[in-house]
Amino acid sequence: MKILYYDCSAGISGDMNLGAMIDLGVPADYLTGALGKIELGGFELKITRGARRGVRGTRVEVLIEEGPRDHRRLRDIESLLAGSALSEKVKKKVLDIFMEIARAEADIHGLDPYEVHFHEVGAIDSLVDIVGAALCHEYLGAERIMASPVELGGGWIDCAHGRLPVPAPATLKIAEGMPVRTGLVPFETTTPTGAAILASTVSEFTDRVSFRLLKTGWR
Repeated sequence: MKILYYDCSAGISGDMNLGAMIDLGVPADYLTGALGKIELGGFELKITRGARRGVRGTRVEVLIEEGPRDHRRLRDIESLLAGSALSEKVKKKVLDIFMEIARAEADIHGLDPYEVHFHEVGAIDSLVDIVGAALCHEYLGAERIMASPVELGGGWIDCAHGRLPVPAPATLKIAEGMPVRTGLVPFETTTPTGAAILASTVSEFTDRVSFRLLKTGWR
């Protein structure tokens, strides 16, 4: 059985995930080409390789064209996916990830999930992160996804709802049921997008693993 294991001792975000997936072996050309199957708007993936504290890794940045960012709802995401050439498996995984975020935001604000405006998550860069995550999982073909306990960070963050403590309310809601840690650093280490990727795909959270290590990727 092929297992994809996330070590989230330093948290997870959408772009962190893409960097790790490319470093693990997902070809950058495959990812950029597959992302062209859905009308996300004007963007470019900037992929760089470097080192932090002596450890080499891959960084992914989503560069978008100048202009206002869209604040989409769940039905807008569904329409985008329905009109795309993505596989049904990828479409389902993308919707599952967005539904995690929609349910969390709906619970926090007292709304129906289909009434939620995604704000930052509805913008092109976050759409690329989420669609990219589903594409990378499909490419790797893991039969099971596991993860370590998740570091959420600390401090404060500025977002569409103002200045909020870290972990942000949406991240906390999505992370319910996960083993988590906080306060390693005074900034956000796990975003709602990162938490939703884990919540919708991980079958087991544990830091005690027993398998043959085939390949590693770093971000």
